Amino acid sequence: MQVESFTFNPFMTNCYLCYDQGEAVLVDASCDTEAECAQVKGVIDEYGLDVQHLLLTHAHVDHIFGCRFFEAQFGQRFQAHEAATPFIERAEEQATAFGVEVDPPSVPTTFLAEGDTVSFGGVTLEVLHTPGHSPDSISFVDRASRQALTGDVLFQNSIGRTQGLPETSRTQLMDAITETLLPLGDDFTVYPGHGPPTTIGQERTQNPFVQEARQG
Repeated sequence: MQVESFTFNPFMTNCYLCYDQGEAVLVDASCDTEAECAQVKGVIDEYGLDVQHLLLTHAHVDHIFGCRFFEAQFGQRFQAHEAATPFIERAEEQATAFGVEVDPPSVPTTFLAEGDTVSFGGVTLEVLHTPGHSPDSISFVDRASRQALTGDVLFQNSIGRTQGLPETSRTQLMDAITETLLPLGDDFTVYPGHGPPTTIGQERTQNPFVQEARQG
C-alpha cells in the first residue's frame, strides 16, 4: 500500500490517500479550502486513481472539512463507526465551538466496526475500534505492508487529547493503545491524524504516555 499524506486546515490535520493497483481510499478529508481540496483531487487525477472508498477515523470537525466536496466528486458517502453519527449531526455546533465553519458531510449509511475490512487494489484494511479520544475512533490496519492509520489515537511522542472534548476517556484511549495498537508489532508504521509518521516500536520505547501506562 502506498500512502500519500497531506496536512490541512488551521488544526494541521492529516489527510491520507492510500492506493494500490490503480485503486484508492481517501481517509479523513481534512482539506478546508477549495485549493486544499483541489490539491488532493489533483493527485488522484495525476495518478489515475479510482477511489473505491471514503473513510473517516472519527468525525471531529477538523477531520471532516472536505467531506462534502469528495462526496460530490465520487458519488459516495464517507464510511465511519456508527458512533460518528451524532458528531456529524452536530458538525456545525462543533465548528462554532472552535470558531470555524464547516459544510457537514452526509450521515454515513455504511458503518464500520471492529473486525470489518475495506478492500481496494490488492490491499485489505482491517478495522480496529480504538476509542478514547472519541467514541467513534477507528484505526485502519494493513497487516501485509505493516502500516496503520490511527487517527487521533497515537501520535509521535504523544496521544490523542482527552480533555475539553465531549465523550472522551483517557482509560479507554490508553487501553486502545496498549491492548490494540502496540501488539501490532514494532515494525508497523503509524500514520496519525496530526504530526509526522512514526512506528509502534518508537512509541513503545520513547512515548512518555505509553511508558507511563506500561509501568502502571
